[in-house]
Amino acid sequence: MRQIRYVVAMSLDGYIAGPKGDVDWIIMDPGIDFGSMFSEFDTVLLGRETFQVMVRSGNAVMPGMKMLVFSRTLQQRHYPDVTIVSENQQEVLASLREQPGKDIWLFGGGSLFRSLLDARLVDTVEVAVMPILLGAGTSLLPAPAKRARLNLVSHKVYETGIVSLKYAVK
Repeated sequence: MRQIRYVVAMSLDGYIAGPKGDVDWIIMDPGIDFGSMFSEFDTVLLGRETFQVMVRSGNAVMPGMKMLVFSRTLQQRHYPDVTIVSENQQEVLASLREQPGKDIWLFGGGSLFRSLLDARLVDTVEVAVMPILLGAGTSLLPAPAKRARLNLVSHKVYETGIVSLKYAVK
């Protein structure tokens, strides 16, 4: 069965985006093999806000990836290159996990992560902690959220100060 993996960059104070949705604080460490990481996935899950940030920046698609955007307000006819999921998200994801393919990247954002974690649909939480304090922004896990226990699977420290942590969700 395919796994749903939350792979995300986070500031040391727990934010995955700055106050205006900004991500310019994320360090592109040369020691991180992004090509290898991307090759582990063929499907990306996004929340509406994250997707709209991508649309505004001109990057509304990720080549080679099937994109599912979870939104009750976006209309499929306006975004033909992605799949809009407006209801039955648990059933959609259960079906998707059973299909052949690579793992599924839960790309963003915080509210989508919270709802999928609460529904016990997230298999791993993989956080690259950036050496920066933002002070405000989008939380990794916005309140209110249920408690979730994690088991550390691996960790790595990079020369730029990034600490990569991979946890399995119990």
